[in-house]
Amino acid sequence: MHPYVLLGISIASEVVATSALKSSAGFTRLGPSVLTVLGYSLAFYCMARVMNSMSTGVVYAIWSGLGIVLISLVGWALYDQKLDAAALAGMGRIVAGVLVIQLFSKSASH
Repeated sequence: MHPYVLLGISIASEVVATSALKSSAGFTRLGPSVLTVLGYSLAFYCMARVMNSMSTGVVYAIWSGLGIVLISLVGWALYDQKLDAAALAGMGRIVAGVLVIQLFSKSASH
């Protein structure tokens, strides 16, 4: 499977797992707790596979950066968590950083 497909699955799994972690109420609710463990397991498995063909720093920068942005949006949409202008500006810079890596860095495999 293409590394970017695996990386996308890893990011999506991490976002689902983190959302479920919020819903698990400190691992006191079984369903969200199981989803958390399964989601993080899949996320790390896929990320480990991606690191066979891409550099660790690039993989982690993309994974964590997009994960931060996506989980912030999930928190806003599902949990009514507020995002102020500074948070949005910071997330915009994270996305810009990921784009710079993808478009201009020779460290990222294309």
